[in-house]
Amino acid sequence: MKTIKLTEIVQKKYLRQKIKHGYAGQTLHVDISARQPDKKIEFREVTEKMKEIFTGGKGFCLSILWRLVNGWTKWDGADNALCVAPGPLGGLTTCPGAGKSIVTAISPLTGSVVDSNVGGHFGPFLKFAGFDALSVQGKSDKDTVVFIDGITGQIQIFQVSGLPRDAYQISDVLTHHFGEGKPRNISVITAGPGAKNTRMGCLNFSWFDFKRQIVRYKQAGRGGLGTVFADKGLKAIVVRWDASRLNENNPADGHNLTELTRRHTRELIALDPKQNEMATVGTTHLVTIMNDHDLIPVHNFQFGSHPSVPNLGAEVFRKMFDPGYDGCWIGCALACAHGIKDFVPTSGPYKGKKVFVDGPEYETIAGCGSNLGIFDPRFVVEINFYCDAYGLDTISVGTSIAFAMECFERGLIDEYNTGGMKLRFGDKKAVLELLHQMAKGRGFGAIVGQGIRQMKKMFAANCGVDRHLLKDIGMEAKGLEFSEYITKESLAQQGGYGLALKGAQHDEAWLIFLDMVHNFMPTFEKKAEALHWFPMWRTWFSLCGLCKLPWNDVVPEGNKETPEPAKVTQHVNWYAQYFSALTGKTVTPEDLLLMSERVYTFQRLFNLKMGFGRREHDSLPYRAMGPVTVEEYESRAERYDRQLVEKYGVDLIGKSLTDKIALMRKFREAAYEELKNAVYKRRGWTNDGIPTLALVRRLGIDFPDVVELLRQNRVTA
Repeated sequence: MKTIKLTEIVQKKYLRQKIKHGYAGQTLHVDISARQPDKKIEFREVTEKMKEIFTGGKGFCLSILWRLVNGWTKWDGADNALCVAPGPLGGLTTCPGAGKSIVTAISPLTGSVVDSNVGGHFGPFLKFAGFDALSVQGKSDKDTVVFIDGITGQIQIFQVSGLPRDAYQISDVLTHHFGEGKPRNISVITAGPGAKNTRMGCLNFSWFDFKRQIVRYKQAGRGGLGTVFADKGLKAIVVRWDASRLNENNPADGHNLTELTRRHTRELIALDPKQNEMATVGTTHLVTIMNDHDLIPVHNFQFGSHPSVPNLGAEVFRKMFDPGYDGCWIGCALACAHGIKDFVPTSGPYKGKKVFVDGPEYETIAGCGSNLGIFDPRFVVEINFYCDAYGLDTISVGTSIAFAMECFERGLIDEYNTGGMKLRFGDKKAVLELLHQMAKGRGFGAIVGQGIRQMKKMFAANCGVDRHLLKDIGMEAKGLEFSEYITKESLAQQGGYGLALKGAQHDEAWLIFLDMVHNFMPTFEKKAEALHWFPMWRTWFSLCGLCKLPWNDVVPEGNKETPEPAKVTQHVNWYAQYFSALTGKTVTPEDLLLMSERVYTFQRLFNLKMGFGRREHDSLPYRAMGPVTVEEYESRAERYDRQLVEKYGVDLIGKSLTDKIALMRKFREAAYEELKNAVYKRRGWTNDGIPTLALVRRLGIDFPDVVELLRQNRVTA
């Protein structure tokens, strides 16, 4: 490997203020294309008003990005900004899951604002270095590295040459270069060649695993944030901070906060081995559970189970994961960031070499395994490794390839279109070849790398494929590929995907079990209430720098006997106490929901600003609602026939299979539209899905430009 060369472009000193009650008190703004040196690096105060309205994390990112872009900003425009922020609770070393950051930008896949949460050490180190948020604007025609040194109190922008291409090597080289013998003090954000050559690039956030003496990663995967990063000419953003200490956040009541969070830690240590074993097998425990309930995607979401799915389950990965502590932040007892040591890829630039693989998690296993008709765990691990190295989101990769596979199998595209590949479900060799093409931006991989929305346009225009069929089977919403759950039998989860602000991602509302398995929300009103409470509550974690898993993946003993077990109210109350002890402001769970409602509503308005955010944009591919094809209907014929008779009162005598499919579609599409009505009403939005002026005023986000935006969209009350 040749020696890297760093040429300093600009340097700026700053005074790091002592963190107070979870806040550093300022944000960092970098414009890598600014002509004047003093405009390249700026520091801005975090006001009390900003904390009151936006809280932190995603709220800070959205408020900063809102000011930097306009309604016609494109994802590859110089004015698009990549924003990163932890939150006030982020960085606590006694609180489970306190290493999260939120990243936002205008998305290459959706054209609107997108957010993605990520673990690792960057967010806490950024705050401890003196900043509650970071934004990077502009473009550079030369490879650029931004270095934030919290120890010496300076920001530097470098032009760099000699760096390797993939994310693993970039992070390793820069960790040791800037670490000056202390690699634990460094965290790096980087992408990879796949991020540059597709629209689905992810960002790798690093931390140094002291036990294994390697740099490890978590990913901000969704929405193409790595593509924005690469398009700007960024090779890395590096932050340095000294060893983190207890109560680095300087809480208002440190003793009480420590006791509260340690109580949660003790509960996790005691109960996780009895419940989901997250500290041992991570999210792989979900694989067989989803299969048992007909919820894991198979063959591009056509089916929800397969007899070979246990080959991808927790008992397989239990044997593959390298034992030892696997927390992506200091002190997290859930420690679910598992990895595989000495794995040897069978293809690509690492063929025959031993590597460490971070993961896989459930989404990767389902998206790049069962959804492709592949049930080989070692294949999934190889895909996982290369997606990280190339800077590609495994969810968008898996869902996009599955769509292309179905199009090939149905004869909608052929070998002429795929460059000679017979892209059939189960073909491991073809998938690996396609993945390496995506990273290079070559062949059919360059087309798949544009994502499902762009593929649908290309296949319709260039291959004469029926646009309606492509719309039905292309599993994207708002331009974002679906994460890996079958929603046909859960109207509430259909809303959880279709109404999610950034597109089809489950982090706002994961309601399948409550709705489909337990039938806790039989009416539209109850579904709407759930589609209000859960997105608001889940948003709060992204405001504060916390992981959601300690909230509901390990629950207190006796939780099932509580009035609303899905909410895990004991933990909700604990989080209110955490926030109170940290900030010195006494809050209730209802106050936490209000914090979220402000930011959630503001994000919906941000979508509106970007030309989206209306009822028409909350649509879904029909496959998310019901059976598109004969094969899908026949795979669950007894269930569908029974529903038509018992639920909808249809007389099936004389009805053909085509008739049944059409009738089912009519009923299910109508139900989804009725769900939209109920959810919009509960959230205080118009029937077109726009927040009302009254709601905006109640939440205190009635800024002049927000009121004007509503006026332009004929919302005046």
